[in-house]
Amino acid sequence: MIPIKTVRSLIDAGLVTGEGNLAAVAEKYAIGITPAVRELIDPADPNDPIARQYVPSAAELVTTPEERTDPIGDLTHSPVEGIVHRYPDRVLLKAVHVCPVYCRFCFRREMVGPQGLGTLTEQELDAAMAYIAGHDEIWEVILTGGDPLVLSPRRLRAIMERLARIEHVKIVRFHTRVPVVEPERIDAAMVAALTASGKTTYLAVHANHPREFTPLARAAIARLFEGGIALISQSVLLRGVNDDVATLAALMRTFVENRIKPYYLHHPDLAPGTGHFRVGIAEGQALVAALRGRISGLCQPTYVLDIPGGHGKADIGAASVTGGDGCFTVRDWQGGEHAYPPAQAGEFGGDDDDRD
Repeated sequence: MIPIKTVRSLIDAGLVTGEGNLAAVAEKYAIGITPAVRELIDPADPNDPIARQYVPSAAELVTTPEERTDPIGDLTHSPVEGIVHRYPDRVLLKAVHVCPVYCRFCFRREMVGPQGLGTLTEQELDAAMAYIAGHDEIWEVILTGGDPLVLSPRRLRAIMERLARIEHVKIVRFHTRVPVVEPERIDAAMVAALTASGKTTYLAVHANHPREFTPLARAAIARLFEGGIALISQSVLLRGVNDDVATLAALMRTFVENRIKPYYLHHPDLAPGTGHFRVGIAEGQALVAALRGRISGLCQPTYVLDIPGGHGKADIGAASVTGGDGCFTVRDWQGGEHAYPPAQAGEFGGDDDDRD
């Protein structure tokens, strides 16, 4: 089975019934479905949550006034090609703008793919590394893109060895879909390359539905963990994919079962042609609040919004506390409201401090 990259291959695979407006979608946004993802899709289910993430739709041709080509303001904070320096102590290093799959909700969809920004040239990579070396406030380098794990182990090792020589960089983090969409890439050579800097290495696994954790994906994730890489998650709250409590709870539990600490649950960004994926903030807050009483504290993600225009992330899940001047109302996971501090001792329950 070969990757699907064209409308014709989508038709041949039985994932769409006809070309329709998909040629126009393909002209604007890249298509990419790996064999591992293809095997997960149920063509008989018109609401399949895996297909919804990867199979293009005519809905992508619909844009709204608030959408923008750079929805989180990367370009505003890009001092040199390939670097985004939005926060004082960390930078994004976007070495490549290619992915093994192309998510239909991608917030960098205008930058990635065959018609996107491509891979940094040697000169651009030199300039990016010089920028990192010249700013001693940079404690963490986050490799993203695109998906950095499409690079060969040799190229990744070369990048990590260069970062190893920059003393003030202590943490290297990767953001990737590869462990779930192309798990065969996670072999011993890849794991060795990811840890070649000698720095503490984190890897954020992007998955949005528990079905993405196939046996092969779980084995790839285990190889990363056993290779000494700390694992965290990132997911996007998506209409028709994971916008219900049962699916979100199963997803977060699956992360933890695979030794991945839930990290960010992203509110969908205002990327062009992605309105059919977006949920309202109040709806997202209600879903996150509902998780609190249903699953372990180990499984709780932070619900964040990237503020349009490059203003950074905001935690928008903390809608359970209102008030001020020392008097607050706290809303529990079932919707009940409680005064804090309580009017009488014991209003919040017993004295057991075995916290979850």
